[in-house]
Amino acid sequence: MMKKLLFFAGLFLTAFSLPPKTVKVWLIGDSTMSVKDVKAYPETGWGMPFANFFDSSVVVDDRAKNGRSSRTFIEEGLWKPVVENLREGDYVFIQFGHNDEVETKKSYTSPEQFTTNLTRYVSEARAKKAIPVLLTPVARRKFDSTGTVLGTHNAYSKLVREVATKNNVPLIDLDLEGQALIQNFGVEGSKALFNHLQPGEHPNYPEGKTDDTHFSELGARKVAEMVLAGIKNLKLPLAAHIYQPLKK
Repeated sequence: MMKKLLFFAGLFLTAFSLPPKTVKVWLIGDSTMSVKDVKAYPETGWGMPFANFFDSSVVVDDRAKNGRSSRTFIEEGLWKPVVENLREGDYVFIQFGHNDEVETKKSYTSPEQFTTNLTRYVSEARAKKAIPVLLTPVARRKFDSTGTVLGTHNAYSKLVREVATKNNVPLIDLDLEGQALIQNFGVEGSKALFNHLQPGEHPNYPEGKTDDTHFSELGARKVAEMVLAGIKNLKLPLAAHIYQPLKK
């Protein structure tokens, strides 16, 4: 009789137990990270495949937007709903620089303001007991005449590293690691990582496309894998929730 009572008590407690707490990973940044419209396909932001590499306890909320800089993301009110909804234990992955560094763009942000903005993201995330992670702007595809990849974000990537060091923030260096990836694929092979299309190859780009900034599906997945490797190397608790494929 006692065993039956214990059995039914266990069922009762199981039925009314709280669901497991989910961890939310917020992504804020620019077009290299963002979710793409169907009309842009096969252009792919690295945040899209990234969201599929975690177990069911992790929810990825990609708030990155095309063309945004660290300044315009704040000015346009895109940061406000993120920080208002942060919970203790959430992660905020912060990747800006592409649009901050171009002086001819309306999104241009001076180096001083860029540093201030990154520091604000970090401090406001921490105030909500969330975990900020800084990422340097991911590398573009650019080679010199000898086939050696060139850095195009040197100044602003350095600023990200400095903010990370000064504020003891986890850092994933997508600029240097991205350059290494592009170099490994080579001048011709690296085109497959980006939105390079011949005329008539895809209906969304009937005249073709040569884009050395935005990724193909392959390139986005490779960058997502770099971020996942960074999470593991940093030994963030989030690493425990990265999906592990079944071994054959």
